[in-house]
Amino acid sequence: MNDQTLPAQKQWIAILDYGSQYTQLIARRIREREVYSEIIRCDTTAADLAAHPPAGVILSGGPNSVFEEGAPTVDPAIFEMGVPVLGICYGMQLMSQTLGGKVVPGAEREYGKMPIEVMPGNPLFDGIPSTITAWMSHGDRVEAIPANFERGAVSATCPFAAMFDNAKRLYALQFHPEVVHTQYGTDILANFVFKVCGCTRSWKLTTWVEDTVARLREQIGEDEVVLGLSGGVDSSVVAVLLNKAIGRRLHCIFVDNGLLRYREAEQVEEMFKKNLGLDLTVVHAEQRFYDALKGLDEPEAKRKAIGKNFIDVFAEEARRFRHCRYLGQGTIYPDVIESRSPRKGPSQTIKSHHNVGGLPDDLKFELVEPLRELFKDEVRAVGRVMGMADELLDRQPFPGPGLGVRILGEVTREKVELLQQADVRVQEEIRKLPDYKTIWQTFAVLLPCRSVGVMGDQRTYEYTCAIRSVNSIDAMTADWTRIPYDVLARMSNRIINEVRGINRVVYDISSKPPATIEWE
Repeated sequence: MNDQTLPAQKQWIAILDYGSQYTQLIARRIREREVYSEIIRCDTTAADLAAHPPAGVILSGGPNSVFEEGAPTVDPAIFEMGVPVLGICYGMQLMSQTLGGKVVPGAEREYGKMPIEVMPGNPLFDGIPSTITAWMSHGDRVEAIPANFERGAVSATCPFAAMFDNAKRLYALQFHPEVVHTQYGTDILANFVFKVCGCTRSWKLTTWVEDTVARLREQIGEDEVVLGLSGGVDSSVVAVLLNKAIGRRLHCIFVDNGLLRYREAEQVEEMFKKNLGLDLTVVHAEQRFYDALKGLDEPEAKRKAIGKNFIDVFAEEARRFRHCRYLGQGTIYPDVIESRSPRKGPSQTIKSHHNVGGLPDDLKFELVEPLRELFKDEVRAVGRVMGMADELLDRQPFPGPGLGVRILGEVTREKVELLQQADVRVQEEIRKLPDYKTIWQTFAVLLPCRSVGVMGDQRTYEYTCAIRSVNSIDAMTADWTRIPYDVLARMSNRIINEVRGINRVVYDISSKPPATIEWE
């Protein structure tokens, strides 16, 4: 639990995380109704919650079976706290097993959209039609419900698609109300939050900004903060928040590593230094990064070289601010959830990430992370509350290593300039789409292969450019964007005709998984 946040919250919903890919959606759906929710470890006990009692508790879904050795469990005392509890999917099975019901392996696995029949008497289904389509994702199922529980819903293969005990205010759903595939799913969650838990709409981002600025002033006092400004949404919103709180005692450092989008360094300097009046140091270190990348073609080697040099350059500049006690960072809530998840076991490193962690011992900063309780869409909303420009807030995510991981093979200044020009054309065309803001990311990739082409009567032998565009909610999964053919045609024509050095354009139609969003 975020102890800095919860005391200021009159009401909140605790979500115990059992590993479902949809857990973040539960929190988002509740916050969309202006009620604060927080995802916490599934091994949190009733005693832990007693320090900041929630208005309700949700047990999320998860990939485990309750029969597995070492499967995550729940503190039985949570069901005796006197606050409403909602179990979803694995959470329902866990609730049933803990309270004396019977869970069995399902004869048929239910996965996808399923019609369910809703029974009367359950406040979660107030105002919901008697038959709805719900999203199922389970193998095990509840065969017998605990004493004093009632059947809440049924499907063709699941005798207990929901169960409830109104006296103890315990509720459970075998389906996922948080996903868009479940009809009236957000209404079901709203019924739990408002009708069962008695919450009111108290999670207002306008109030959050005021409270956060006051909290930052209290935390920082008369000290100073150094912030690594990337020009992305998160670090930019942090910069404006800190500027509101401490003004010129905030020192921003922007490192131009030569791997940025076209004219990005100039745009950042104009926006933050000239327009917003921030104390901004722009470090032009392009050649240093190109030298470090010389001869490297393996993705992890490139990422580590970029990350190390970024830290070195940042540290050199940060030493100039001898009175800085704090380091500002744009950590957001999905980063926090991912880093503290108790279900994470040994796993392969897909790709390394870099920020300003791992600084030298002589730079002992305390962290300031004002966005650590917010999702990305909430960060953008905070920026709008503070009057930041849509042009900045609607920027798509950009990788820390920049174009270094969008150029496959060795990175050179010439290749960077080639990719920058191709990407400019991609960005200009994609922004013309009416639904541009719904697309998570669109960008160009320079491939390390050349092919024969014909331009006029001349033979060419030039590079291939790939276009990548995906739709996503949180970047954990993603599907490729169905860009209209005429838009793809314009992108291809402009790149081939206007960017000398590229004579072939391809479109990436891979989803994540199995592919990643970035190519490296």
